[in-house]
Amino acid sequence: MRRVGVIAPYPEPFPELPDLPDGRSMTHTCKWNTTMKTSSTFLALLAATALGTSVALADQTKIFIPEGSANAVRVIDGETGDMISRIEGVDAVHGLAGSANSPYLVAGSYMEVDRDDLAEMDRPAAVSADEHEAHHAKPKKAMGPSDAGVSLLSIIDAESMSVLRKIDVPGAVHHVSISPDGRFAVSTHPSGDGISVVDLSTLKVSAWIATGSLPNYAAFGADPGIAYVSNAGNGTISEVDLARGIVLRNFVAGDTPEHIALDDQTGRLYVADADVGVVAEIDMGSGQMTRSFDIGDEIHGVDLSGDRKSVYVAAKGSNRLASIDIATGAVAMSPLSPDPYHLTTMPGGDTILVSSRSEPKVWMVDAATMTPRGEIMIEGEGHQMVVMQPRH
Repeated sequence: MRRVGVIAPYPEPFPELPDLPDGRSMTHTCKWNTTMKTSSTFLALLAATALGTSVALADQTKIFIPEGSANAVRVIDGETGDMISRIEGVDAVHGLAGSANSPYLVAGSYMEVDRDDLAEMDRPAAVSADEHEAHHAKPKKAMGPSDAGVSLLSIIDAESMSVLRKIDVPGAVHHVSISPDGRFAVSTHPSGDGISVVDLSTLKVSAWIATGSLPNYAAFGADPGIAYVSNAGNGTISEVDLARGIVLRNFVAGDTPEHIALDDQTGRLYVADADVGVVAEIDMGSGQMTRSFDIGDEIHGVDLSGDRKSVYVAAKGSNRLASIDIATGAVAMSPLSPDPYHLTTMPGGDTILVSSRSEPKVWMVDAATMTPRGEIMIEGEGHQMVVMQPRH
């Protein structure tokens, strides 16, 4: 098994920002322990196109891993295994999102801060002192619940890997998703029972929308204006119109729906009912649950395979990785220990990235054999991972 040591076409218009440093001055290399570094199989799988959080970026494939308590995002060059950069100053980062149609990564903090301390925090280089003070001043009318704390979204330039600015949002951020057209960033706020919406053309919060108890995860289908949000506290999925700022429908989705994966070609949503260890399949047209797949014990991350024929599930409670054959409903299991946690399918679908909740690492799992082919060593805990592909 290879062990890797790592440190971590746009739509217009976007807001004018000062020129940024290229962010590559911190680059240095670290060696893999085997010659698999140059494996043609590994290089090929990173160059292909995939679902979910695989998006386009410059001339390199990059893996971005939020490190939670380490307060940073680590970045790996997917083709060479060299360390590219460590994006620091993103406290308690948990949620992370990117899109092929946005120049930004959006990172959410799972920590709340005192508003009086915001003006004293370090300001991004691209923001003037006056802008920084004005941006973090107490608003005339608070958005979100009246008792909501304040947390931060970090807007990161995906190419330079520089933090452009930080946006105040109402309450700790769990997960983040960017719409397919790159316009909206949606963050879930469990303490406030709702989501915040940031318009990425202005880098401002455009809406707060109450969804349900303990919103956990957000995903998009074919319509970039509609988000689907899992509410772990009341067992529902909310279908949300972002422009109008309203919930259109709520679907029943088990007991504790958390991570979700949506196939916009078939109109099926796959929901991790975390505490009961079941994956629910929901028809988005009718809003009805069509099937359920019993994994057992506590489950966490889910994602679709590259060919959309399987659903991968991190079976955290039983230390296993599950693969559901969508056509037949058959469930295959493979041991993966300890505590498989967040999960993202790599471009091409040949490799699955799975973080461990209890150890600072991310497994690279061969999708064909369901066994690890290598490990990425990190700090903290690996949360919502993003893969960025080259633009051609």
